[in-house]
Amino acid sequence: MNNYVIVSNEKIAQDVYKMILKGDTSKITNPGQFINITIDGLYLRRPISISDIGENTITIIYKVVGTGTEKMCRMPVGTELDCLVGLGNGFDTLREPDSSKPLLIGGGVGTPPLYMLAKKLIKEGKKPMVILGFASKADCFYEEEYKALGLEVEVMTADGSYGGSGFVTNAKLFTDGDYDYIYTCGPIPMLKAIYSGTDRSGQFSFEERMGCGFGACMGCSCKTKYGNKRICKDGPVLVKEEIIW
Repeated sequence: MNNYVIVSNEKIAQDVYKMILKGDTSKITNPGQFINITIDGLYLRRPISISDIGENTITIIYKVVGTGTEKMCRMPVGTELDCLVGLGNGFDTLREPDSSKPLLIGGGVGTPPLYMLAKKLIKEGKKPMVILGFASKADCFYEEEYKALGLEVEVMTADGSYGGSGFVTNAKLFTDGDYDYIYTCGPIPMLKAIYSGTDRSGQFSFEERMGCGFGACMGCSCKTKYGNKRICKDGPVLVKEEIIW
């Protein structure tokens, strides 16, 4: 059992919460990895992407979409959770060492893991650009956090209630931006549109229903050009060139 204690659990947007957990972070090696949380009364753990880490804290951002996350949003400070930590492969910033102008594209709750990635890219001397996509203004979050890193940020809302109107593929940074590589996380339709909308390579983080979360049950296997891969262990990040839709 890996015990983590909730030190903060607050609402930051419509049905979106930010939780900070205190505990060991030594197994977290790459942005884009996730934790798997045991929820009392539910059989399967809930996988949540890691947004950021501190010396002994993990920040996650989640949306209330079902029974598990509904229980999570009502957990008070001091609650102790059983978590599997440091799961998945995460983003590999060394895969394209010559990339100096990466573009980060997040959709909804796919945006959190890109925050830790942005901080890592900055430490490596790069200055990524960021596109954040949401359904409406009420769903927007973390724009100011990305800007506080000194990054150019373009927000798109599907209903046009805030920022640019339309999807992330309508953003000027995507259609006209001077970028040389893409990192993205979000729903499958968004990933497909990004894949088809650019000739540049990149890394795509997939959201998938998982059983165990560490590759034992094979429940989240998917086909790639290089054989079957498990999203929870061999992913959730896949390279553009290996993806089969």
